[in-house]
Amino acid sequence: MIFGRKRRRDETTELYDRHHNGSADSYGDPYGDPYGDADSDWDDEDALHLGDARFESDHRRTRLTSTLGCLLPLGLLALIAGGGFYGYQRVQDAVGSNSCKVRDDRFDYQWSPEQVANSATISMVGTDVLRLPTRASQIANATAIQESKLRNLRSGDRDSLGLFQQRPSMGWGTAEQILDPVYASRRFYAALVKVDQWQTRPLTEVAQDVQRSGYPEAYADHETQGRVLATSFEGKFPESLGCRLDDPTEPGSPTDVVAKLREQTGVTATPSGKYVTVRAQSTKQAWGIGHWAVAHAQSEQISSVVVGGRAWNRTSDRSGWTWDKATNPTASATTVRIELH
Repeated sequence: MIFGRKRRRDETTELYDRHHNGSADSYGDPYGDPYGDADSDWDDEDALHLGDARFESDHRRTRLTSTLGCLLPLGLLALIAGGGFYGYQRVQDAVGSNSCKVRDDRFDYQWSPEQVANSATISMVGTDVLRLPTRASQIANATAIQESKLRNLRSGDRDSLGLFQQRPSMGWGTAEQILDPVYASRRFYAALVKVDQWQTRPLTEVAQDVQRSGYPEAYADHETQGRVLATSFEGKFPESLGCRLDDPTEPGSPTDVVAKLREQTGVTATPSGKYVTVRAQSTKQAWGIGHWAVAHAQSEQISSVVVGGRAWNRTSDRSGWTWDKATNPTASATTVRIELH
C-alpha cells in the first residue's frame, strides 16, 4: 500500500476525463494520479458517482438549452409566417379584386366576372337553347379562351372581332352581330356541328376546322378549362361557381334579367318586385341557372341567388366564392330565386 495523504480528485478534472477519455475504471486514474490507489480505503466510487451525476445534469441542461435554442427560432418563424399569412388573408379580404372561381371535382380556376359571364352565355346557348351535348360547349369555351381569353374584343387580327374572333369579311356576320355574345355563340355552334365526327375527334382538331387558325394546336391547352366551365353551367357540380364582388352601384332590372334568361338559357322566369324566380325541370338545370345568375351578378346588379336550400350572397370578401345554407330556402330543389339590388 502506498502511504501518504489522499487527495480528492477535482470534480472538473473528473468531468474532463469522463468526457474526453471515457469513465475511469476500477484500476484507478487513467492519467496515473500518484494519489490514487485502487487498494486504498478512500471511496473513489463516491467521487465517480458525484461526477456522473454532475455530468448527466450538465448534459441534460446542455441538451435542453440546445433544443430550446433550435425550437425558439422555429417557433418565432412559425408565428411570423402564420401572422403574415393571416395578415395577407385580411388584406385580400379587404382589397381583393372582383373575381370568380369555377371548379369541378378535380380542378379549380379563377376568372374575372366578365369572363365567367361570357362563358355562361356560350355554355347555355349551346346546352340549354340549342340542346347540344356538353362536349359542344366544352369545345366552344376552349376556343373562346384561346381566341379572346373569354373577352368580347372589339379588335383583333385584321378584322377579327368578339369572343371567337370571327371576321365579317369571312361571312361570320356584321361587326355588330359578331359583338353580340349570343349571336357569336350560335354562329360558332352552327359551324361546329358541320365538322365531321366533332364529338369524337380531338378537341384541337375540331376547333381548328371551325376557326382555321394560324395556331392549330393551341386549343388543346384549354381543354380542361373548357370542360370545367361547361360542366358548371350544365349544373353537373352544384355550388361549383362563386364570385366575390363589390356592392352593386345601381338598381337592377328584373325584366332585363327575365329577358336575358329567355334568350340565353331558354327558360321562362317570373319577376316579382326585386326578385326573379325560375322553376327548372330538374335539379341539374336549376344549378346551371343558379351558376348563370352568379356569373351575371356584376352586370345585372344581382345581390343573391338561392337554389333550394343553398344560397350565394354577394360580398367582396373570399366567402363570395362559396355557397352557404339559405336563411330563406326556395320551395323546392328545382326552384331558383334571384334577388336584385
